Amino acid sequence: MTSSALLSIGRRAMLANESALNIVGHNIANANVPGYSRQQVDFATAAGQLTGQGYYGAGVDAQTVTRSYNEFLTRQVASTRAQSAYDTTRAEQLDRLETLFAGGAEGLGAAVGDMLNAMVDMATHPQDLSARAVVLGRAGELAARFATAGNEMDRMQTGVNEDLGAAVLQVNSITTRIAAVNSEISLLQGNGHTPNDLLDQRDELVSSLSQYIQVSTLESDDGSLNIFTMGGQRLVLGSTAVPLSVVPDAFDGSRMRLSVVETDGPRPLESSMLGAGSLGGMLRFQNDDLATARNMVGQLAAALAGAVNAQQALGLDLRVPPGVGSPVFSVGPPEALAASTNARDAGGNFVSQVSLTVADARQLVPSEYSLEHDGSNWQLTRLSDGLMTAVASGDEVDGMTIDLGTPPALTGDRFLLQPLTRAANGMTRVMSDPRSLAAASPLTATAAQANTGTGEIAGFNVTDPTYDPQLSATIAFSSDTGNYTWELRDRVTNALSSTGTGTWSPGTPITLNGFELALSGAPRTGDTFNVVRTDAPAANNGNALAMAALRDQALVGVRSDGAGGVAGGATFSDTWASAIATVGVRTQSAHFASEFSSQTATAAVTARASVSGVNLDEEAARLMQFQQGYQAAAKVLQVAQTLMDTVLGLQR
Repeated sequence: MTSSALLSIGRRAMLANESALNIVGHNIANANVPGYSRQQVDFATAAGQLTGQGYYGAGVDAQTVTRSYNEFLTRQVASTRAQSAYDTTRAEQLDRLETLFAGGAEGLGAAVGDMLNAMVDMATHPQDLSARAVVLGRAGELAARFATAGNEMDRMQTGVNEDLGAAVLQVNSITTRIAAVNSEISLLQGNGHTPNDLLDQRDELVSSLSQYIQVSTLESDDGSLNIFTMGGQRLVLGSTAVPLSVVPDAFDGSRMRLSVVETDGPRPLESSMLGAGSLGGMLRFQNDDLATARNMVGQLAAALAGAVNAQQALGLDLRVPPGVGSPVFSVGPPEALAASTNARDAGGNFVSQVSLTVADARQLVPSEYSLEHDGSNWQLTRLSDGLMTAVASGDEVDGMTIDLGTPPALTGDRFLLQPLTRAANGMTRVMSDPRSLAAASPLTATAAQANTGTGEIAGFNVTDPTYDPQLSATIAFSSDTGNYTWELRDRVTNALSSTGTGTWSPGTPITLNGFELALSGAPRTGDTFNVVRTDAPAANNGNALAMAALRDQALVGVRSDGAGGVAGGATFSDTWASAIATVGVRTQSAHFASEFSSQTATAAVTARASVSGVNLDEEAARLMQFQQGYQAAAKVLQVAQTLMDTVLGLQR
């Protein structure tokens, strides 16, 4: 081997080790850069030279620079970050919502109890205007708490809308940068070497994007990376980014949804296509958690206002002359919201018109409904559980009556029915005069003094507003086993209106002329009970007692028993406790999921770092290794130079 060959080998070795030293320095400099992958120089033995004595090596070549990269671990980091962001975002929103569902003296349940307890004081002193004023004060406080809860949920919705807008701006910024990096990578792809730093930058951008929206990727032949949502919607194709925008919901303009900005305008993007990520978590909270909370509070507001107003209408107030009780509360009306895509007439008005009225507040279900016309029928879907029902105009479903209007429906027309969503927001106390409280029952029940049995009046309530105050009722027991006869007579002329028979049993009230008479003890043959119009309403407390008794009656979520009656349901306090539990369980579950997914994301980052991360101790060892290699290569050059000088000296 000649000295020139030795010079070439030394030079190659020096250049190779110098390249390795540069990369080690690059690794050390970027050790703390997020997403940076450790790089290394790939060495290859230079092709040997054939001589008469065989092949002599030509040294080493630095072929290329590669990065320590694991595609599976990189994708796992992105997917676990997406799930962690989804769970954390939802948990944070639920924490705010949970503050509205507080127990104790500040909760809605306590306010309901305070008002109904004030009814007891009014029943004790029905003529006392101060006791009546306390009832109205408690009623006003209760209505204000419901309205405050509804308004606070409005503010939470506004916060979600703002967060969605800010997140979409970040998504569009990231996808634009990915598209730009794609363009650079595709331009450099043809030179035979991988642009490692650009690839790391793109991977980190994809990971950052996954914190907002879960994505899938597909690499093209030119090295660019195409980005899609989990539902297949493109976000980045090569060097082109498809922006997202936040637009009002097609039905409820107070809510927001995402859309894809196409050349012909925005196209709605279903939330199910987003997968995980903070955007998915915010939309899940908006469409599920917040909507459910609104409906639970609205159900309690509507049922309470409906029950109090209904009982109030069955009594007599303290005015002169006494009048039938007027409403105490009003609540926000039910709404039927047309989809923005529904057909419109020349004036811009929707062709199909739908309206809702509450038929029985006790039967309202805490849910929203989707109403859609399929070309021949209207199909109603209860969104809380997916129950589907074919409906026609005037049908009553879940305590609400649906009026489909007179214009013919068009295929594809859709409506969102919200019987309870705004009920709490609009709850107010509409009564201002304490004398308008109907504490008196319009009818009074008494037991005849000559009765010989132990039967006593255990309870008396007017239950039907169609009762006739001109009729007096007499109930006479004809046997010791509970058989009785009854008759209704005109209270002025004593003319017989109607008569009949019945059998009483303990625990079952006697029902006549819109009232219910409950007896205790054991009536005997000849015992009579009379029901007559109340002549002194100022001293009567029958209706006040009935309103106070609402506290212990199951009047929320009552369902039809299929036989013309009602069954099931829960008390106001039980309903509020159930709402607190529902939100609490959701919040607790969200926190558990957030903790678990955060740990999973951290583990994924650690696993990726074990493969791609920079270990400064290893890099220090490599620095010494390549430094020594460089010095040894320099020694080879020195020896070759000495040999060359010797040869030149001999020729002189």
